[in-house]
Amino acid sequence: MTRLVVTGAAGFIGSNIIAGLNARGIDNIIAVDDLRDGDKFRNLVTRRIADYVDAADFYRDFAAGHYGQVEAVFHEGACSDTMEHDGQYMMRNNYGLSLQLFEAAQAQGTRLLYASSAATYGGSDTFREDPAFELPLNVYGYSKLLFDQVMRRELGAQLQQAKTQVVGFRYFNVYGPHEQHKGRMASVAYHQFHQFKTEGRVKLFGEYGGYAPGAQMRDFVFVDDVVDVNLWFFDHPEQSGIFNLGSGRAQPFNDVACAVVNTLRAQDGHVPLPLETIVSMDLIAYIPFPDALRGKYQCYTQADLGALRASGCDHAFADVASGVGQYVQWMSANA
Repeated sequence: MTRLVVTGAAGFIGSNIIAGLNARGIDNIIAVDDLRDGDKFRNLVTRRIADYVDAADFYRDFAAGHYGQVEAVFHEGACSDTMEHDGQYMMRNNYGLSLQLFEAAQAQGTRLLYASSAATYGGSDTFREDPAFELPLNVYGYSKLLFDQVMRRELGAQLQQAKTQVVGFRYFNVYGPHEQHKGRMASVAYHQFHQFKTEGRVKLFGEYGGYAPGAQMRDFVFVDDVVDVNLWFFDHPEQSGIFNLGSGRAQPFNDVACAVVNTLRAQDGHVPLPLETIVSMDLIAYIPFPDALRGKYQCYTQADLGALRASGCDHAFADVASGVGQYVQWMSANA
């Protein structure tokens, strides 16, 4: 029976990947995480797994062959807090452990599908998997970029020299169920849902970076789409490389706010409203852009999906109205 490993298994994307595997009838899964934040256990309660291993033990034991033949590792474990300033911790956690895992996986013939990040692009205005456009704005982005760079050096620019499959996914702004433990790093949609429930309005950053209030644009991608693309590459072990994983569609934060507000209002029988009306009714509050983020904030991101499409993956991504609408309905049902 195929044995798989998911690191960051109790986290946001990791727990959703396990759900996707379970939906296929796959449950011979070793879940790896650090449960010092004990509430993350909730993301595993309904998941079917074969074993749970603490992250402090896994990397060493995996390198020693302790888990036998593992077909693939979905490596989602990382510190994803872009405001974390402890560079030593970030590099040890995101770069050092990933490198150790890669070396062991290659030695054992285990496929590695790992989480990179759109933060590798940082201040760039072009989001294509090319070193010319990789300009991280924080140590988190650099920790992810350095691992990508090492993969390119070890395996060639397209990672085609890998003995076994190696795929890096540059996640853009992912949102969806089971991110509640992420605190301030949870998605805008998550925070706005709770703001509207408690305050009757949502909050967005005001004018910044030449953008009008709430008009900064990101590539927002629904977690179900992230899972589907991960599983597409799992089904295509001949494909290796570093790929953007976004919708390929930049949308303003105002679109997210409208989707949250209109979905919640619809639950009370109200008709959808355009942005101008939502603003005029004070259902959106624009707040001053925080000083702590100045110079470290991406005002615009949009995944170039050229490499993803060239691989043969033709997955159709949800837009904000559809994806955020589904997510808000899920949060309402699971509040």
